[in-house]
Parts: sequence; C-alpha cells; structure tokens
Amino acid sequence: MSHLVHLKHRRIAVALEKEIRSGQVERGARLPGELSLARRFGVSRNTVRTALAELSEAGLISTRTGKGSFVMFDGRPLDDRLGWAHALASQGVETRVRVLAVTAGRDDPLAARLNLGSPEVIVIERVREIAPRIVVSYERSRVPALEGLSELPGRGLAGDSLIEELRRAGLHASRGEQKVRGRRIDEREASLLGREAGEWFLNTERTSWTACGTFVEHVDSLLDPEHFQLMLTFDEGAS
Repeated sequence: MSHLVHLKHRRIAVALEKEIRSGQVERGARLPGELSLARRFGVSRNTVRTALAELSEAGLISTRTGKGSFVMFDGRPLDDRLGWAHALASQGVETRVRVLAVTAGRDDPLAARLNLGSPEVIVIERVREIAPRIVVSYERSRVPALEGLSELPGRGLAGDSLIEELRRAGLHASRGEQKVRGRRIDEREASLLGREAGEWFLNTERTSWTACGTFVEHVDSLLDPEHFQLMLTFDEGAS
C-alpha cells in the first residue's frame, strides 16, 4: 500500500511540475487547495499534501494553507525559506551581498528561549544591495557552532552563501516561524544601511529547524520599506 501511495504522490508532483515548467502555472503561484487537487487526481488529501511538499522542497511552489503572511519586494511575493538571495533571484531581482563579519560568540538569551543545548553560535552579518551603495537589507544570522560551521570565522562563507554552508553541515531547514514588525533603526544599523538613525524599517525575525527538530538558524533582517512590504492573505475556503 505504501508503494502505491508513493507512486500516486509522485504522479501528482510530476504532473504539476510539468505545468509549472511549461508556464501553464506561474512558478511560485498558489495552486488550487488540497481538496480541489485531491478531487482532480482522485486521491486523498494526504497524498496531495506529500506531492505539494515535494514541489515546495524543489522551490517550485510556495505553500500557504488557509492564511498567512509573507514579504513582498516591489510588489512581487518572496518566499524566503531558502534565504533572501534565492527569493529575490526567483523574481528576477539582481542583488549583491556584502559579508560584513563572521564571528564566533555566545547567545545565552537565544539558547534559553529556544531551549538549545549550547549557547555557542556563529554570527554572520551581511548587507544586500540592488545597486552599488544602494543597500536594501541588513541581516544578522546566528547558526549553531557545529563541525563544518565553527570554522567559518577563519575561512569565511564559500561563495558568500550561508545556505550552502548549512547544507554542507547537514542542516536543512524544514520548518520554522517568522515574526514581523516595524521599528526604528539605531545609529550602528543606520551606518550600515546608509540611512539616518531613527528611520523606520521592516524587521523580520525568523527561526528555522530541521524536520527532526535540530536548530538551523535564527536571523534578524532589516528591510527597506521603500522596496519591501508585508502582505497578509486569507482564504476561509482553502484546504
């Protein structure tokens, strides 16, 4: 029976992938609800859910069941689960990343709040530009000081990609949570962003874990509200 379910979910994933890659369905667009797809393919909602998870893992869709909030850049929706670089690139936005610092440290409040086994973290600070000296975001990531990551302060990020470094360390973000608010930037942040202290920025705080519950990353991002905005979606009929 499990083999049949596997074949069914693969059949659905392949069919939907073809529609996305052919342009019938726009990449990143929201597909019909699970119930509608279950009726279309004549399968259970669990089978559809498995197929959608596979497409989401491949970066072909962004699943937002029922309701949720997500960030947009200049009116274009961004799925930042794989990082801002991937999210912006998927919308055709060219950006340049500057790594400001990669340091080892402790974050006792974070360890206590997330119930981490160790407060030892690697801190990566970056800014993102859409043109020379036009900074649109500042990011401060904290990742566990595991083997493969603890060496980052000495050698830096390969290709300036934290996502790739996490993958090499065996950390794949499978679930997470994100908080969003607006706040004024302080003097240090203003200096990094090329703005005036006290200006309002969109502040996102995202924490992610692996499927088995291992801590992957905690990242605070400051996003220029002239380019980024938050959108809330809801659909009581979604399933």
